[in-house]
Amino acid sequence: MIYSLLRPGCSIAALMLVCTSGCATTKTTNTARTATEQLLLSNAIDQSLNKVDFSAMHGRKVFLDPAYFDGVDTQYVISSLRHHLLYNGVSLAATADKADVILEPRSGGIGTDTTESYYGIPGISLPGGILTLPEIKLVTRMNQHATAKIGLAAYDADEREIVGGGISIAQAQHNNWHVLGVGPFTTGTIKEELTAATGDDVYDPSADLPRNVAFGSGSSGRFENYSGDQPSLLPPPVPEQSESGIRQTGHSDR
Repeated sequence: MIYSLLRPGCSIAALMLVCTSGCATTKTTNTARTATEQLLLSNAIDQSLNKVDFSAMHGRKVFLDPAYFDGVDTQYVISSLRHHLLYNGVSLAATADKADVILEPRSGGIGTDTTESYYGIPGISLPGGILTLPEIKLVTRMNQHATAKIGLAAYDADEREIVGGGISIAQAQHNNWHVLGVGPFTTGTIKEELTAATGDDVYDPSADLPRNVAFGSGSSGRFENYSGDQPSLLPPPVPEQSESGIRQTGHSDR
C-alpha cells in the first residue's frame, strides 16, 4: 500500500530532476595588450641590450639621460639600461653635473608585426559564378615578431667629447602553426624563453649573442666592434685581475 503511494511521488521527482538544468557563467577579461606582445617586445629589448658592452664604464659616474628616448615600453628600456650599468660596476649620477659620462639612449623602432600564410588550395570561382570552390588550408602559420632597435651615445660630461656608442638591433619571434585544423603548435624565441625559465637554468639570451657596441674610457673615446663571448651582464673584471678567470667560453663553439 505504502509502496504504491510512493511510486507516483518518485516518478514526479525523477521527472523534475530530468527537466531541471543548471548553468554557470565565468567572466573572463583580457588586458589591452596581450601577454604575447609584451613578452615579444621585452625579449627583443633584452637581446638588443645584451649586445652592448658597458665594461669600459666600470667605476665611473654615469648620468642616464632619457630625454631623447621615445618609444614603446620606455620605462622597461630605461630600467634595463640602469640594470646593465649597475651590473657592470657603474655609479649612477643623479644629475648631469655630477657625472663623468652622459649616456643618451634613443629608439630607432620598437614594435611588432604580424604575418599570416597558409599552404593549400586557394578558392576558385568559375566563370559566370556557376560554381565556387572554397579554399582548402592544409597548414596555416601566423607569425608575430618584435623588433627593437636601440641607439646609444655617450660623451664626456665636462669636455662634451664623444666617448662611444652605436646601434643595437634584435628581433623576437612567435609562430603558431595549425595542421589540418589541429593546433596551435608554437615555436619561436618566446617559447624558448618560457621553456628555459621553467627548467633548472636561468634563461640568458646574452649567452648566444655577440656584443657589438662598446664605449671608450676617456675623452678620446672610440667605437669598437666586439665578437667576444663574454655576456655583458657578467660583472667586469676588477683591475689587475686576469680576465681569464671569469671569461665564459662554454658557448663559443656554437
